[in-house]
Amino acid sequence: MDNEDVILTQEGYDKLESQLEYLKTTERTEIAGRIKVALGYGDLSENSEYDEAKSAQEENENKIIELENKLRHAKIIDESEIDTKTVQVGNIVKVHDEDFDEDVEYTIVGSTEVDIAQNKISNESPIGAALIGAKKGQEVEAHLPNGSTAKFKILAIKK
Repeated sequence: MDNEDVILTQEGYDKLESQLEYLKTTERTEIAGRIKVALGYGDLSENSEYDEAKSAQEENENKIIELENKLRHAKIIDESEIDTKTVQVGNIVKVHDEDFDEDVEYTIVGSTEVDIAQNKISNESPIGAALIGAKKGQEVEAHLPNGSTAKFKILAIKK
């Protein structure tokens, strides 16, 4: 992973810290227990339980390294600096989707906090990038990965 800033809300930062703590404590302990049990089965050359537990341990340690790196490079958005004149990370943007003729609300977040089910989209996504810097009443066009475009009219910007 490169050393670019990871843009996060305070909520997103806290969530990553909590996840890291879980991986370092609960998950490590559980995996260590699985390894200990598997070692009790004897011959490691044909011990699939041991192999699976060691694989889980490696995966967990890689996740820990990744989260520590993200937290080390975190740039927390100061909510008091978020305005509603132009769209920026931390804003909730109500748009009219011209293609589907419906109103949709998106929360613009850093790439680490994306949650499509809650309409939290990244500032780096095609739609998020198109919305960043736009003003209320402005129409924007997002260039989608499939080669098509999506058109939106910004109806409201709020914190």
